[in-house]
Amino acid sequence: MLRKIYDWTLGKVDHPRALWVLAFVSFIESSVFPIPPDVLMIPMIIARPSRAWLIAGVALVASVLGGMLGYAIGAFAFEAIGRPILESLGKEGAMTAFNTRFNDFGFWAVLTAGVTPFPYKVITIMSGWTSMPLGTFVATSILARGLRFFIVAFLLWKFGAPIRDFIEKRLGLMFTLFVALLVGGFAVLKVL
Repeated sequence: MLRKIYDWTLGKVDHPRALWVLAFVSFIESSVFPIPPDVLMIPMIIARPSRAWLIAGVALVASVLGGMLGYAIGAFAFEAIGRPILESLGKEGAMTAFNTRFNDFGFWAVLTAGVTPFPYKVITIMSGWTSMPLGTFVATSILARGLRFFIVAFLLWKFGAPIRDFIEKRLGLMFTLFVALLVGGFAVLKVL
C-alpha cells in the first residue's frame, strides 16, 4: 500500500497543478500522510530550477499549516484521532514517557523532527497533546521546515540532478548530524 501511495505521489510531479498537489501533500504529511513532500519537491525543482524558491515556499507554508492541524488533533482529538495515528507509526509505547518530558525539550523536539527524517506528524500531534505553547510550536515549525525545504531547494538549484542521490539518501543523516551538533553546542555553552 505504501508503494502505491509513493507512486501516486511521484506521478503528480508533471501534473498541471503540481504546486497544489505539493501543497496538499505537504499539508497532510504534517499530520497523517506517510510520504514526505520531498518526494515531489525534488523532481519538481530539477524540472524547473527557476521555481525552486516558490516550490520550497509552498511546501513550507502548507507544512506549517498542516502542522497546526496535527497540533489541533493532539490538543482536541488525541484519543479519537491522534492515538491511532501514532499507534500506526509504532509510537504508542513511548507516548506516556514522551509526554512527561516533551515540553522540557519542545523547541528541540520540533526543530529536530522538522529537519530530520523523524516523522514530523508525531511531533505535531504530541505538541498539541502536551499543550506546548502554540507560538513556540509555530515559530519552531517555520524555522525547522524552512531550513529543510530551502536547503533542499538551494542544493537542487545550485547543483541540479547530480545532487539528487545525495539528497534522497544522505540529507536526512546530514540534518540529523547538524541538529546533534547544534544541541551539543548549546549543552557545552550551558555547562561553561
